[in-house]
Amino acid sequence: MNTDALLGCDFTSAPSQRKPITLAIGHVDRGRVFLDALETFETLAGWRARLSQPAPGGWIGGFDLPFGLPRELIETLGWPTDWLACMRRYVGLSRQQIHETFAAFCDARPVGAKFAHRATDGPAGSSPSMKWVNPPVAFMLHAGVPILIEAGVSLPGLHNADPARIALEAYPGLLARSVLGNTPYKSDDKVKQTPERLIARKTLIEALEGGHAPLLQAAGLRLKLSHAQRDALADDASGDRLDAVLCLLQAAWAQVQHASGHPRYGLPEFDPLEGWIVTA
Repeated sequence: MNTDALLGCDFTSAPSQRKPITLAIGHVDRGRVFLDALETFETLAGWRARLSQPAPGGWIGGFDLPFGLPRELIETLGWPTDWLACMRRYVGLSRQQIHETFAAFCDARPVGAKFAHRATDGPAGSSPSMKWVNPPVAFMLHAGVPILIEAGVSLPGLHNADPARIALEAYPGLLARSVLGNTPYKSDDKVKQTPERLIARKTLIEALEGGHAPLLQAAGLRLKLSHAQRDALADDASGDRLDAVLCLLQAAWAQVQHASGHPRYGLPEFDPLEGWIVTA
């Protein structure tokens, strides 16, 4: 049995008591993905300390935040095209400077093509990583990637550090849509936390436990939950816990690819400046 632990992270760039960073911890045993614990972090410092801990046996984690910016954007701005140098340049900016820089880039472009995209956005159906609002993924990158670097973890294809702690860019919406289509299943807005979305979460959880999602079928995986865990995931109307578990399952898929001899945890050849979303 592979002893590597699995992590799945639902990230926010401004964690708080109301909306913390959520980390799902699990492992795989004979095709079953067990959820061992859910941890929450109300500060970035707490999350950094958790990721920096030594990991006997190692871990593979799926993190719901972008790991890179579009090459088109970077080249237009004249920033370094080496990933680490580019990230250091980016982290040196304030959020206000990011907003102003990216807004000026968009203003100079035609309607319908305001944002630059990474190559992974198409197959993943993800928002452009330069968006600063709805969702503010540019700020998630700005807050999260430096911590991954500081914590000494490896980002395959982008940054080599501790080979026992592997961070992969994940996107829970990709796995959720494979089951639900475009049916919404979560919201931070109390008004939108409807019975229909509760039903959607239960439908999604049932598919994950049955191994019916295409990603899980292909890897021979299924989620294993206790009754209490199932209720906790369904009852969280924000979807943060469920999203962390979806990222955990994407990490489990990557672990299967790695165990099968794939050199990059199932990631294809990709632009080493932009990054790639695992399973896309």
